[in-house]
Parts: sequence; C-alpha cells; structure tokens
Amino acid sequence: MPPRTKPPQATLLWPADPPVQPAALNTITAFCDGGARGNPGPSGFGVYIEDERGRKLAELSEFLGIRTNNFAEYSGLLAALEFALRYDHPRLRVVSDSELMVKQIKGQYKVKSPDLRPLYEEAKRRIEGLNFFQIQHVLRNKNREADRLANEAMDRGMAKRPITSGAFR
Repeated sequence: MPPRTKPPQATLLWPADPPVQPAALNTITAFCDGGARGNPGPSGFGVYIEDERGRKLAELSEFLGIRTNNFAEYSGLLAALEFALRYDHPRLRVVSDSELMVKQIKGQYKVKSPDLRPLYEEAKRRIEGLNFFQIQHVLRNKNREADRLANEAMDRGMAKRPITSGAFR
C-alpha cells in the first residue's frame, strides 16, 4: 500500500484547466483592485465580494498611505483572502485587473520586488487555507466596482490631509 500523503488544501486553476462554473458549490467571487495616485503615492484598495448568485456580500476598501500601485493590488487580494477565511467561505474566485499580481500568484512571473515578496508569501499562505482558489485577470472595465472602492479609499485618505497649491515650504 502506498504511503498516505496529505492532499493539497487549495485547488489552483489556470486557463489550461477544464472550465469550472464559478457559481458551483458556494464559490464567492472577489473583484479586487488597488491604485496609487503617483507611484508611489496616496494609495488604496477596493474589493467587491459577491455570492454565487451575484448578490453583494461585502465591500472592502482601505487607504494605505504612500505606497505603490502593486502594493495596493496585493493589499486588495489579502483583504479578499482574509474575508473568505474569517467568514468561512472556503471557495474563492478572485478577479483582478493587475496582470502582474495574477501572473505572480499563478507562478508565471517571479516576484522580484523585496516590497512585494512578503505580501506574495502571505497571500500564498492564506490560499493554502482554502479548499478552492481561482484567480483571473480581466480588463479594467470588467472590474468597475472594485475600482470605484479603491478610488473612494484614496479620496478618503487624501481628504485627511490639507491640500495646498503653490510652492512647497
């Protein structure tokens, strides 16, 4: 009898895999976006989460301070993963317009940035806590709600500081 091995905790699907109905088996979908006004600059993320029938479960957004766009994108992914784990949704589909982040999570690109490496590693650790995980890249127009939430987060954060014009003192 062959030795028993622990089955993987997360199922990772790439485009070459057979199609999976994202609505099947109570899979929630998280639309994630992050942005920075300047790079680095004032940044934030937005995550719009819906159930298998397309009903809104949550809207998450946070101002992150002065960060890069890629840092904000990963922060959105981490928030979606935290939501899924905290609220007992073991099946998560993530939709993002960040080609870099999606390809890094899929292992198609290396994570060269020392600032992104810890975020990437934390994302992979959280993914292992799920029963099912799928991530896909979409164009920005397919990610409007998350983009709106990310922009609202940046607007909130920037309103906390007085905006001045003219020369810096």
